[in-house]
Amino acid sequence: MWHRNRFAFLVMHSVMYSAFALTLSTYLYAAEPDVRASADYQAERSNPIAHEIDFSVIVTPPYHCRVLKVWIPLAQSDFAQQVGQSEFTTFPQEVKPQISTEPVYGNRFAYFEFQHPQGAQIIRHQFSAKVWNLHWNVEPENVTAVKQWPDDFAPYLQPQALEDEQQFQKVLTQVVPNRTTGAADMQRVMRWIDENLTYDHKFASLQADANHALSQRRGHCSDYHGLCATMGRALGHPSRVTYGLALFPKNSPSHCKMESYLPPYGWVSFDLSETQKMVKKIQEDESLSDSEKERLAAAARVRLLQGFRENSWLLLTRGTDYDLAPKASQKVRVVRTAYVEADGEPLPEPDPANGELREFAWMTAHKYTSDKPISKPFKDVETLVEKDQLQRTNNMANEQSPIRFVM
Repeated sequence: MWHRNRFAFLVMHSVMYSAFALTLSTYLYAAEPDVRASADYQAERSNPIAHEIDFSVIVTPPYHCRVLKVWIPLAQSDFAQQVGQSEFTTFPQEVKPQISTEPVYGNRFAYFEFQHPQGAQIIRHQFSAKVWNLHWNVEPENVTAVKQWPDDFAPYLQPQALEDEQQFQKVLTQVVPNRTTGAADMQRVMRWIDENLTYDHKFASLQADANHALSQRRGHCSDYHGLCATMGRALGHPSRVTYGLALFPKNSPSHCKMESYLPPYGWVSFDLSETQKMVKKIQEDESLSDSEKERLAAAARVRLLQGFRENSWLLLTRGTDYDLAPKASQKVRVVRTAYVEADGEPLPEPDPANGELREFAWMTAHKYTSDKPISKPFKDVETLVEKDQLQRTNNMANEQSPIRFVM
C-alpha cells in the first residue's frame, strides 16, 4: 500500500512539476521582447495631425531622350502614420504608374516610363496622411542584449563598404573601446558624431555616405545618419537610415533620420543633425540666459537620446543599398523624393537647400495643409518647454541617469 501511494504521489508531483514548468516557460517566452526586423514601432503615440499632401516632381529630360524613367517612393501605413487614398496624374504626357515593392526593406514605389518625352514632364501625387508624435522614453539600463539576431536583421547589420577600413576601425575603437549594450554604444557614437561633424549643405553627399562623413567630417542629415548607422552595424547593433518628407514649407522637402533596434523598445528613431542644429541655435540666442541655454540644450539632447519622431515628418523609405522595383540600371544608395534615369543614365540629385546651385535636372513642388497648426520640434524652442518634455528631462536629472552625461 505504501509503495502504491508513494508511486501515485511521485506521478502526481511529476505531472504538477511539468505543468508548472510549461506554464513558466510559456510566461517567460511571452515576456521576451518581440525581436523581429519587421516589427511595428513600440512607442508612446500622441498628438495626431491630419495632413493633405500635394507633391509634384518636375523632370527635364535631356534633349532627344528616348526613355525617361521615374521612381516615386510611397508612404505606407504603420503605428506612426496612417496613409489615405492617393492619386497620381502626369502632364503633358499621360502615363499610368506601376506600383511595386522591393524585397529587401519592403519599400514601395510608383514607377513611370515616358517614351520620347518632349520637354519637362510633371508627376503630381495627391494624398492624405495622419501622423503622430512618437516618444520611446528609452532607458539604457532596460535595453537587453541579443546573443544572435534573427536572419531578417541581416540587411541592417551589414556596414557600408568603406574606403579606409583601417581609419574607420581606429575611430570606432576610440568611440566605443568596450562594447556594452545597444543603447550605451549608440549614445557614444551619437556623441562622437555631434562633436566631430559640421552641418554643411554645400558640401554634402546626399547619399547617406559614411565615407564622405568620415573623411570630410561634414555634410547634411544623410551623412550624419549614414555614418551613425554604419557605426552601429559595425558594433553589432541593427541600424538603418530612414528618409521622408518634412510636412511644412521648405526648399528641400526631404529629410532623413536614423533608427536602431533596441530591445525591448524595438526600432527607435534618432535625429542627430537636427538636434545639433537646434542646440547651436539655443547656444547662440543672446536673449537667453546661461541657465536657460543649459536647460534647453539638455532638454534637446534628452529628447534625442530617448528616441523621438515628430508628427510633421512622413516616412517614405527605409534602408540603404538596394534594387528598386522594377529594377533600375543600378542599385540605389537611398531614395530621397525620387530617382530618375534618362536612357539608362541616372540624373543628378538636386539639392535645393544649396543656395549656390542654379541648375537642376529635376525638382519638386509641394504644398501641405494640416487640420491644425503644426509645431516644428527641431526649430521651435517652445516645444522643449512643453509640460511632457520638461517632465522627461526632470525625471532623468532626478534619477541621475547616465544618459544625461553622454552628450
